[in-house]
Amino acid sequence: MLDAYATTGFQATQLAEAIDIAERIQEADATVYLTFTSNIISSGLRETVAYLVREGYVDVLITTSGSLTEDVIKTAKPFKMGKWDADEASLRERGINRLGNLFVPSDRYVWLEEYLYDFFDDFFAEEKIRTPTAFARELGETLDDEDSVLKQAADNDVPVYCPALTDAEVGNFLYYYRQGYDSDVGIEILDDYDSLIEDGLLADTTGLIAVGGGVPKHHAIMTNLFRGGADYVVYISTGMEGDGSLSGAPPNEAVSWGKIKEKQTNYTQVEAEATLVFPLLVAEAFKR
Repeated sequence: MLDAYATTGFQATQLAEAIDIAERIQEADATVYLTFTSNIISSGLRETVAYLVREGYVDVLITTSGSLTEDVIKTAKPFKMGKWDADEASLRERGINRLGNLFVPSDRYVWLEEYLYDFFDDFFAEEKIRTPTAFARELGETLDDEDSVLKQAADNDVPVYCPALTDAEVGNFLYYYRQGYDSDVGIEILDDYDSLIEDGLLADTTGLIAVGGGVPKHHAIMTNLFRGGADYVVYISTGMEGDGSLSGAPPNEAVSWGKIKEKQTNYTQVEAEATLVFPLLVAEAFKR
């Protein structure tokens, strides 16, 4: 069926192009960057990302802080299916947080806070200032769930970059921890940025798959600027180019900045919601 997408037109043809580029990324033995926002982990795509890491298809993950916390929560307590049009006031009274059509009971975050406080004690025991990649790696080492992205990344030595680590519960809990336990602990982000740039400079070829936009997408293309741009790029996004945002910017805009190399057949964008098309891309392009 997917073979017919190439001549179907509209976004089906864009998906066929994305599959072709993803296959060529592997043929080129490129260093593969996978960027995604936390809603990907909120959804059932968590297991898809874990599969790509476990099977050795990706070399670098760049994501947002919610991906880390929700990955940890799901090792112990699942999210629940809900409704888009739920009564928000009623949910609030019942201690349920809505994420699209997913429900996340507040007790998940109570459990997470206790888990992270115990983790913080060990994480900051010998060094007071740590990096987000160290945070993700050592947190993954505490987990025992084969579907966990952090566990698979730790087990397979895949770095997880999280430039905006404080932009979720981690930030809140670190604030409480600094106020109540140890005011000297902190997170240093420049060391990670240095590593991301330097590893890109060492790569002969780079391939980028950006699922969603924001900080993860831009960190990948911005650090590829130092090596003359990424060689192969696939964007999956519902962002609008018309608002001038980075999330909505298509690949050709990044060419003008030198963040993506100019060969037009090596980049594409699928304008679609990720839970619909990312599994199709993975199933077709990343199969043993």
